[in-house]
Order: sequence, then structure tokens, then C-alpha cells
Amino acid sequence: MPNAPAMRQEKDSLGTHPVPRNAYYGVQTQRAVENYPISGQRAAGSLIEAYGLQKWASARANEELGMVPRRLARAIQKAALEVAARRWDSQFVVDVYQAGAGVSFHMNVNEVLANRANEILGGRLGEYAPVHPNDHVNFGQSTNDTFPSAMRIAARLELDRLLPRVRACAQAFAAKAKEFDGVLKSGRTHMQDAVPIRLGQEFAAYAMAFERAADELRHAADGLLELGLGGSAVGTGLNTHPKYRALALRLLAQRTGHAWRPAVDMRYAMQSQLPMAVASSALRNLALEVIRISNDLRLLASGPMTGFNEIQIPALQPGSSIMPGKVNPVMPELAAMVAFQAVGNDVSVALAVQAGQLELNVMMPAMAHAVLHAAGILGNMLAVFTERCVRGLKVNAERCRFYAGATLAQATALNPYIGYARAAELVKEALASHRSLVELAREKNLLSEAELNRILDARAMTEPRAPKPKQR
Repeated sequence: MPNAPAMRQEKDSLGTHPVPRNAYYGVQTQRAVENYPISGQRAAGSLIEAYGLQKWASARANEELGMVPRRLARAIQKAALEVAARRWDSQFVVDVYQAGAGVSFHMNVNEVLANRANEILGGRLGEYAPVHPNDHVNFGQSTNDTFPSAMRIAARLELDRLLPRVRACAQAFAAKAKEFDGVLKSGRTHMQDAVPIRLGQEFAAYAMAFERAADELRHAADGLLELGLGGSAVGTGLNTHPKYRALALRLLAQRTGHAWRPAVDMRYAMQSQLPMAVASSALRNLALEVIRISNDLRLLASGPMTGFNEIQIPALQPGSSIMPGKVNPVMPELAAMVAFQAVGNDVSVALAVQAGQLELNVMMPAMAHAVLHAAGILGNMLAVFTERCVRGLKVNAERCRFYAGATLAQATALNPYIGYARAAELVKEALASHRSLVELAREKNLLSEAELNRILDARAMTEPRAPKPKQR
């Protein structure tokens, strides 16, 4: 067995407790590690980054306002920027499922920053002198205003990373729409034959779906800019300098390039987590579009001998352990499964958002994990889905043309000329006799040859066209 790590003794309000000697976290973090061995999952990197940025801004503001001695504040700022740069990720060890409000993770942050700041100043780990995690790192702050603020900052950072990937997917579908614009095929509604459509038109609609999903994400991202930092314990700003709130957010904006703004009402920003609900909803809506479109791609590529076989999805790996030569649509399958998880995460967020009481919603760790996880996996999935699936799609033009000519829904174009009822009878007879619409219409002298050719031109059916019926 490996040797047990050397320990140091630390003291908090509950008494003394051992902590690994070389850990940058402290006793409150260690208690949380022991209390919550739930998932083995740790905080998202974006939440660590966000907390580092927020703690830097708070320390800088408290320095400028004379609330924390300059020497200590500068060491905290240096440590906070190291945390924001993800240098100390291994020291953030609290499970994502933990005590309410995120107190454990917040103290994990405070202890790491205090120990690192003291190390910068020549001190030793675990002594918390001259920098103390509560008295200096956390001066004028509370979990109740810093966790919702850091959570929103992290969500905004994740959406910033996700949005370019959504746009790239939209652009890839738009490029395929142009490539496939001349390919005629049968439309399908209710999974039944419908009137002709161009494959490029289908793909242009997919591109638009991703563009609209991106619009919703951009709206959600803007709502995340409103922060309740400075609200302290219950949104009243207890123990904060009157200028701290505005100064800290201005400093944060200067460092990140985002226009963070103080919440109009600090109590609202602490009680309500509406911005997280909006962000989660936007992620869910993107996921729903991903599921729908990935399922369409699987249908269009089904076969190749017994399915639609209108498009070909890039072959990425063998598809069966028993059927030789089988290739599966692995990327659309992946996309759907990732999107299912994002939809499930949104359910967790919805339950957490509605579960706040009075001055605080204590379910923030659950909603933070769910939103950040969904944004991260959707972004990672879209990167490979766009590159390894959408950009490599190919069309089976011959099969598409066959379906365009075979669909009896072309009779829809005859409605203005022979009437709906007569056209329906023509379709029924064509199905029963296995003959074409044109052949039957010609046999019954319903229209002239020139009229039939003009009216039943499949390409013309894919654009608006005013009918020119004769008076009947």
C-alpha cells in the first residue's frame, strides 16, 4: 500500500483536524472532502477561473479603498490571477455535490488563495499569517454574493466558448446548403411522401436553426453580465465599503473585456437565479435542435440498401462487432446522446432555480454544475460533429432524383387545375395500379401535355409559383 500522506493539524470553529501537509487548501476544505464523497467530479475549470477573477477584483478594490493592507492585498491578487490561469486546479478538491450555497467550494478558494499568498510573502502552508482566508481574502464578501457572481461569470465564459462552435456548425450547414441546392428530392411530412424539395433547402433550414439557437444563447449571455457582487450576506452590503461594489466590477470588466454591471437590486441577484435558468433554457433549446437535426441526418443516411440513402455520412469506424463492413452514423448518434444529457441538466437547473427560499437560493452548486457541464459538452461535441460529420457529408443525387419523381404528392400541384378531390382520386388510382400520375392524367385527358410538363415540373415546385388555372 502507498504510504499515507504526511499531515498537518489545522483548527477551525469545530476544533482541530488533519490536512495533507502540502495541500494549499485547509481544514474547511478537508472536512468537505470527507463529508461529500458523492460523485468524484470536481468544479468546472470555468468556475475556478471565474472565482480567481472575482477574487482578484475584490482584493484590488479593497486595496484601493484601504480595506486590506496593500502588501497583503497584492499577494492575494497575484495568487488569484494564478488561480484564474488554472495553475492550481489540483487544489480544488470539493465534490460538485456539496453543502448548500457553495460554502465549501468558496472556502476551498479562500484557503488556497490565503496559503498561496502567504507562500508568496515567505510564510508556510497552514499558518494563515499574515493572510487569513476569512479576514483578508474574503473581506467584505460572502458565499452568498460571490458564488452566484462567480457562477454567472463562469457561465458567461462557457457561452463565449460555445457560441463560435454553434456559428461554425451553422456555417457548415449553410455551405452544404449551397452545395446541395440543385439536388431535387421528395419532401416528407408525417414520415410520408410529400411534395418535392431541394436537399439544399433542407440544409439551409438546418443552418437557420443553429443561427436562431445562437441568438438565444447570445441573449442569455447578456443576462449573465448582471452581478450581485457586493451584496454580502443578505444583499444589504454589510461590511463593504460604499464604493467597493462599483469599483470591483469596473476592475473585473477591465481585466476580462466584459461589461459586467451591478445588479439593479442586490437582493434580487441573491434570491433569484433567473439568469441561470435563461442560460440553461438556451442550452436546452440548442440541444433540442441538435437532437432533431442529428435524427434527420440518420434517417437521410439510412440504408444503404434498405433505407433512404439520400446522403452519406463520413465513415469513421467499423460499426459492428459481428456484421462485416457495417458503418454506423456515429457522429449524429454522439450528438444526440450529448444533447440528451444537456436536456436532463436543464431539468436539474429548473428544480434548483425554483428551490430558493427568502434571501438565498442554496441550490446553486447543482445549477452551476449542470449549466457549466451542459455548455462544455455541447461545445466539445459541436466541434467534432461539425468537422467530422457536417463538412464531410456527401449526396446520393441519383437516389434523391428518384424520390423526387416517385412521390405522388406531386398531385398537390394539380389542385388549382383539376381540384383537390379529383387529384386525390388520381393519387389513389396511381397507388393501386402502380402507374405514374403523368401517365394517368394523360390517359384521362385531364390536361394537355404541355400543361402537365409545366405543372409537374419538380424543380418549379420548390419555389413559390402562382398557378394559372383555366376557369372551370
